[in-house]
Amino acid sequence: MKLKADLHIHSVYSDGRDPPSVIIQQAMAKGFSVISISDHNTFEGSMKAIRLLPKSGVDLLVIPGSEVRTDKGDVLVYCEHPFETPFRLLDLVDKAHENNCLVVPAHPFDLFRLGIGEAVYSVRGWDAIEVWNASSTRKSNKRALEVARELGLPGLANSDAHVAEQIGSAYTIIEAGDLSVGEVMESIRKGMVQPHFGSRGVKATFKWLEWSLERRIRGVLEGRGSQCLD
Repeated sequence: MKLKADLHIHSVYSDGRDPPSVIIQQAMAKGFSVISISDHNTFEGSMKAIRLLPKSGVDLLVIPGSEVRTDKGDVLVYCEHPFETPFRLLDLVDKAHENNCLVVPAHPFDLFRLGIGEAVYSVRGWDAIEVWNASSTRKSNKRALEVARELGLPGLANSDAHVAEQIGSAYTIIEAGDLSVGEVMESIRKGMVQPHFGSRGVKATFKWLEWSLERRIRGVLEGRGSQCLD
């Protein structure tokens, strides 16, 4: 079966605007079969969504995920079960594989958003590369696509949504035998994926800018400055 997937979404559990319940509704409305709420340094967004699914009555698979800020840059981790993530890149890769997880560099050549850049070559254990991030520049995405081809790795396209309107602005079609976490992860490992490139539309961009400004103002009022995790 062909599954439409967006595996890089942020919720209120890090720097996203919306709770998992809204993300589920938006993903279903846009025809998605698989998502991962990959909040910064936590699996809680995905786990909350998984707990909500039986009550939602929707046919949607949520893969537990996290975008881990390592010592080299941001890395997406997808698992059947969450684990405590180290923040040293090589330790993260090793421990993720010990837990049967996938490790994928996020927007690797978008250095303004803490991609790992040339450090992508220092790891031999990548399961895929995020070759298209709808929130990144075309130049950085093109470089990620070139490196994935050079290294012979599967490529994923994701929205990196911080507001629900962004979900699906880029996505991946995954060919899988059934709608289960293990099956979908194995299909990614085998390269049974087709990334679909795209960018934030005008409406989604406006909503993101509105949220970004609101978050920064809130941070200043709360005395936290304007730290950005986008």
